[in-house]
Amino acid sequence: MTYKFDDEISFNQKKNRQQTRQKDKNKKEIRQDRYLTKYNRAKNSARIREEYQMNKSIKEDNHPGMSNAEGSEAQDFWGIASAIDIYNCKPEKIRDAELIRTFVVELCDLIEMKRFGETQIVHFGEDEKVAGFSMIQLIETSLISAHFANSSNATYLDVFSCKAYDPETVRRFSQSFFGGSFSTLQVNLRR
Repeated sequence: MTYKFDDEISFNQKKNRQQTRQKDKNKKEIRQDRYLTKYNRAKNSARIREEYQMNKSIKEDNHPGMSNAEGSEAQDFWGIASAIDIYNCKPEKIRDAELIRTFVVELCDLIEMKRFGETQIVHFGEDEKVAGFSMIQLIETSLISAHFANSSNATYLDVFSCKAYDPETVRRFSQSFFGGSFSTLQVNLRR
């Protein structure tokens, strides 16, 4: 019996070691996934900044459109469009028209965009699935718009401008302002 008991202990120890190794492996994979996500976000932001650095020699009064220095072979582009989806926003923030108006003013100040006219905010949606405020703000270099979905507590923000700005700054600020738990950013250089 002693021998059998020792085998059971040995078997349980092996099993525990295997489970511990698997947990460690899972933790390592999670850390790697988080690192890669952060790395990819940083890489995307760095790519956009590099494209803007290439175009920095052009003066702002030279728009419409951003173009490269004369003689450059890189393609010109009109502007930058960012689509930012923010999830699990605080309901009280996305259901308050005055707070949304404050957001627009602060965002425009942050990215140095000059507002053109008043912010328009309207509550839309007979179907509760899509109901929520929609916002549009004209800016001298294009526009900022958003829809705030009540049923999912999500914010769908679009920023388009032919004046350079950092989309990652917009994403971080917006997620923080609306109290979202996570967000996605898609950037399109309009040619």
